Amino acid sequence: MITTPHPPLLKRVPPGVWVAAFWSTLILVRTLQRPNELQRLLRYNGNIEDAPLLVTAVVTTLGALLLLRAPLTAVAIALAGAVFSLGMPVRATPVVLFLLADAAVGYTAATRSRRVSVLAAMLPVGVLAVYTVWRLGRGYAFNLSVSAVLASTVVIAWLIGNTIHQNRAHADTVRAQATQQAVTAERLRIARELHDMVAHNIGIITIQAGMGSRVMDTQPAETRIALDAIEATSRETLAGLRRMLGALRQGDRESAPLGPVPGLNALDQLVGRTAAAGVRVDVRWQGARRDLPPDIDLAAFRIVQEAVTNVVRHSGTRDCSVTVDYRQDELAVDIVDLGCGGTGDGFGYGIAGMRERVGLLRGEFSAGPRPEGGFRVAARLPVPVEAGQ
Repeated sequence: MITTPHPPLLKRVPPGVWVAAFWSTLILVRTLQRPNELQRLLRYNGNIEDAPLLVTAVVTTLGALLLLRAPLTAVAIALAGAVFSLGMPVRATPVVLFLLADAAVGYTAATRSRRVSVLAAMLPVGVLAVYTVWRLGRGYAFNLSVSAVLASTVVIAWLIGNTIHQNRAHADTVRAQATQQAVTAERLRIARELHDMVAHNIGIITIQAGMGSRVMDTQPAETRIALDAIEATSRETLAGLRRMLGALRQGDRESAPLGPVPGLNALDQLVGRTAAAGVRVDVRWQGARRDLPPDIDLAAFRIVQEAVTNVVRHSGTRDCSVTVDYRQDELAVDIVDLGCGGTGDGFGYGIAGMRERVGLLRGEFSAGPRPEGGFRVAARLPVPVEAGQ
């Protein structure tokens, strides 16, 4: 069962609690400095100098408590506080509370749907429009530029929040695409490994079974050799499948009981199994042999394995040659046979899988019939210079 870890304790405290703690601390300090302050606040009659502070404290605390769950309500509370504080002696209080409503609009645009955010922006604009019409209807002196500036702050807050919302949505889309690509790449890697391992071994088993059935009556010793080869190859295939399935079943915190990843050092075993199937593989090593990065070593081995498997299954020849050339900045692998293999454009996954392996390593790959006859598979895998030192 997967459990989601709890966030840190400080992050679990709602923002409204922090705002309430701030104002409570401020009022407590002022009360300690001026013992009659709390009594004056509680007996507010509309004329004391600390009324704007009290209104601001109540509005910001309620707004912070409701912002995460009900942002429209938080915007409405900030606007109500701005309207309520219009007659107070500190004329900056309505503007401050209106800007708090702008902040709530920006948060709504960043975290809610377009419909909800537009509705949140319409609330302060509507309040401004009503207030402007009311002032003009009563004949009061009123500067329309103030309403225009305040309305522009609403638009700016909404645009900022909407931009954040779009950026977040774009990031989520990119992240989802990257995750899907990673899953697809992993599925292809697993399919490629299964194909390379199973196709080769099943091909050997098929050849041995056919040979055994043909000589069963006339050459019992050859039949026993074929059966022994089938048993050994089957055990190896089963062990490989168990290792791969065991790795897939492991949790993130557990270590996967994988055996060593095959590489070019396993070519001798590949040659032995192929010889048992009736195809002789001549391996030629060129250049100074050295340790290779695991991905390049595995890719080179799988390419040779797949090419030799195609020789066993399709070419009809009894001989093929494998050349492994260690160069300064690359590894060259050539597999050549004199049989009558396919064209390299068949419907199987062998050639496509080899080409994909080489492409992932930014190498060069070619496969096709030779003009003088037979079939050739060639791969050039770049090797970092520091890997060969």
